[in-house]
Amino acid sequence: MENSGKTERLSALHERMENLVNSLDELDPEKTGVEDIDRIITKLDELEEECQKHRREFE
Repeated sequence: MENSGKTERLSALHERMENLVNSLDELDPEKTGVEDIDRIITKLDELEEECQKHRREFE
């Protein structure tokens, strides 16, 4: 894979991770519901899958 393509895809993945961290930082524990936690778990699963995919492609 071309280096610029790798860099672009990794940057997008990094941005998604930062967005998730920001979302976690903004959560109010007193107001966080099961739906919020489910949404976070889904995002984490998606990010994990994307990381594994990139790892396999970049090796």
